[in-house]
Amino acid sequence: MSHMKTTTATAAPRTDEAVCKKPEPGAWSRRTFLRGGAAWAAGAALGRAPFIHAGEEVTLRVLGTHVTLREEIRRQAERDLGLRIVFEPGGDARVLQKASSRPGSFDIYEQWSNSIHILWRAGAIQPIDPSRITLWHEVNDLTKTGRLTPDANLGLGDAPYRLLYVQPDGTLGSAASNGISFLPYVHNVDSFGYDTRTVPRGEPYVTESWSWLLDERWHGRVAMINDPTIGIFDAALAAQAAGYMVFQNIGNITRAEMEQLFAMLIEMKQDGHFAGFWNSVPESVDYIGSGRAAIASMFSPGATALNERGIPVVYAAPREGYRAWHGVMCLSSRTTGGVRDAAYAFMNWWLSGWPGAYVARQGYYISIPERARAHMTPAEWDYWYEGKRAAFDLRGPEGNIAVKAGEVRNGGSYWERFSRVAVWNTVMDTYEYSLPRWNELLLS
Repeated sequence: MSHMKTTTATAAPRTDEAVCKKPEPGAWSRRTFLRGGAAWAAGAALGRAPFIHAGEEVTLRVLGTHVTLREEIRRQAERDLGLRIVFEPGGDARVLQKASSRPGSFDIYEQWSNSIHILWRAGAIQPIDPSRITLWHEVNDLTKTGRLTPDANLGLGDAPYRLLYVQPDGTLGSAASNGISFLPYVHNVDSFGYDTRTVPRGEPYVTESWSWLLDERWHGRVAMINDPTIGIFDAALAAQAAGYMVFQNIGNITRAEMEQLFAMLIEMKQDGHFAGFWNSVPESVDYIGSGRAAIASMFSPGATALNERGIPVVYAAPREGYRAWHGVMCLSSRTTGGVRDAAYAFMNWWLSGWPGAYVARQGYYISIPERARAHMTPAEWDYWYEGKRAAFDLRGPEGNIAVKAGEVRNGGSYWERFSRVAVWNTVMDTYEYSLPRWNELLLS
């Protein structure tokens, strides 16, 4: 698929040996950042930030998911920023419940864009000042306009650009303003992973289909995510793809449609179709890694982790389109003073390059790709972003081989994959109604 190319300089080509070694932490350091004089907070340089010279250690508490709260990321951020950073990762539903009910328990919250409505309505987060985001002008159009390319499908549901800006009346919308509800950073399109030792490999966008999750061939070997704001879309996409249901708007499922969907899912669960429902990425990895499941709703890092273990899992490119998500980094409504300054430094660090390169190796994208590119080998950039054949074996975040030379990323390039969004993770009008039905499914 054609797309615009930027002219930002790339890292110099590296040898085969360099490509095959475990990626080292980026050269972007606190010293070079300070020398760069990155301006924020009404023109003050980060090097003069209060938390660096206050004489007492600042602790930044980050609540979120296992997907991005990785230990190597935490250590690198501490080294680069001179902060003490505490990560509290957990399952999606648990961290959202904690954040929305206890804003004093965290300083930064990071999860998916579908959590924004809940957090905003609960008064758990405060507006972010984009003038304090040093590279805001470089953040790409996915969150600002909803598209990376002019012909891309916007997708149904809560596309992040519809939730980004704080409006004069205190609501969230797409009209630009001087306040944003979240920092756009990590994002991806989700589908499902399948073990090709059991499930025959399909053709992306042609035979791979959400309907596989409900296919009787995999009876008893299907794992689903235990998150009503995400799992319901995986189930709905599967039901529609299989021809069991037709939704008026899959981004805003009605009560009547939900009743029909849950009746079908409960019947299938009682019949033993599902191997189980996972709560975290490590648990999803265990389902397939242990052989309990052969196909599962999955996030990209789960598929990457399995490939690093030598388990041949393909991350599907469904012909019906993806369920997309966008990572959101939010400020607690209770975060003030030096801790808030530290939070802005952490948010700026996330867009600076090294973090984006790190998450690229687990299959994720970042809102300023060219900054990440400078910290990736040409072979990594070509595979993860351009959708080209891997020139060499490529390592994942854990340092093990995740991609074999000659492989092509399923679904193609960044631009192609984000042109095929069927629905975004969304908090629907029937969200409150869906919660007891989801619990009923789990207990059935």
